[in-house]
Amino acid sequence: MEKYDLIVVGSGAGLMVLEAALSRGLTCAIVEKSKFGGTCLTKGCIPSKMLVYPADFIREAETSRRFGVQAGPPTVDWDAVSDRMWEQINFHKKIEENLKKIPNLTVYQGSGTFLGPDRMEVRYDDGRQPDVIYGEKFVIAAGARSFVAPIQGLESAGYLTSERFFGDGFPAKPWESIVIVGGGAISAEFAHIFSAFGTKVTIVERSNRILAKEEEEISGFVSGQFEKNGIRILTNSAALLASKDEHGKSLTVENQLTGEKTTISCQEIFIASGVRSNGDTLALEEAGVETDQRGWIVTDLYLETSQKHIWADINGKYQFRHKANHEAQVLIENLFSGEEKKEVNYSIVPWTIFTHPQVAHVGMTEAEIKEKGIAYRTAKNYYSEVVGGRAMGYRDSDDDNGFVKMLVGENKNILGVHIAGPQASVLVQPFVYLMNAGYRCGKNLEKAVTAKEIEGLRLLCPHVGSYAPINDSMVIHPSLNELTAWVFEKL
Repeated sequence: MEKYDLIVVGSGAGLMVLEAALSRGLTCAIVEKSKFGGTCLTKGCIPSKMLVYPADFIREAETSRRFGVQAGPPTVDWDAVSDRMWEQINFHKKIEENLKKIPNLTVYQGSGTFLGPDRMEVRYDDGRQPDVIYGEKFVIAAGARSFVAPIQGLESAGYLTSERFFGDGFPAKPWESIVIVGGGAISAEFAHIFSAFGTKVTIVERSNRILAKEEEEISGFVSGQFEKNGIRILTNSAALLASKDEHGKSLTVENQLTGEKTTISCQEIFIASGVRSNGDTLALEEAGVETDQRGWIVTDLYLETSQKHIWADINGKYQFRHKANHEAQVLIENLFSGEEKKEVNYSIVPWTIFTHPQVAHVGMTEAEIKEKGIAYRTAKNYYSEVVGGRAMGYRDSDDDNGFVKMLVGENKNILGVHIAGPQASVLVQPFVYLMNAGYRCGKNLEKAVTAKEIEGLRLLCPHVGSYAPINDSMVIHPSLNELTAWVFEKL
């Protein structure tokens, strides 16, 4: 029975905390039941981008005539595309190899479950005797997995999730047809990938629109482009029955408004209806770690659980690697700095959906602002309205003419930014910086005690968090940055 200063469960963002602990001379253990590197590297955002980029290129080639280039239908080398993807995934082997060479670190490649607040059992698939390990501190960074809703016949028919797709379910060639259950970010990304490579795609979504967390205009815009590219979208629809025969698979869905049932024939069924916590695999009740009704670990703003020596990042608040990286940085400061504890900040969480058109989001939607009763103004700017967009071939009348939607408060503070179109992920990032600058300034003002301190801070950052710095800056011309910089002229 080994005892460690710190045990980290999960090898995604948890590796950042592990590295910080090892650099301080602590004895550590890492417990990982799957490939090293976490979801992002092995079955998520990184390998998917190896498929998204060529899919983007295919779609751009199809519309290149708009700026005078006749590209013709692209020829896809699926094996070459796949090799690039597997090259990224296989980096997990290098991570594992390097971890096993580090002094003061023991690597446990198995499934960990708590036996008590300070001890964990690690079981192995090969039948080896389990190990029992003790830790003074634990960091739970075990991530999440695909949520699979009960659908009659699904198990016998067979199906894919993102985990299976980036594993033994990866196809030797693109499918002829596929049904994707779910209409969120994962669904939209894979719908783009599959359809660009020639697969007939049908999306089945329970709510009344896909991308329900986005602005309605964004959701509608993406839906229109999907349908233009041959993607069939069935909203207000629930999957009832899956089956398989010698001709392939089928999924029967029911329209929740009309009761009408439709059976869709397909080569494959892909489940992309959200994720669930991996906390249920850890026997958290044995450690006295509190979870919520959905199985996510309850944490405070310092990422402490109900056990003060156990920290966690699988709290159900956003499922992005950059969110996990932020939490890892907070944990590093709180565990090792010895200074005042740092709070995690979820007030400004950006994201991008790498579909076509690309979607980027930071801050509140207009519906959320109205619900809170906040006074605001809004404006839109379309790609066709700036030279950078027109150079890309966009015109006012184009149905794929993307846009930025800006939402600001009465004091010019940025409440939300929503973009649909090329390079949306790049265009939204400056606003993330501005909004976070406002967060920092506000925190400093809260801590100021005397009137002199408060006045001094206001003199130093009167415009922090507003769009004033953008208005005062030179914006490169002609570039897509004009799209977001000039939207304020329409307020």
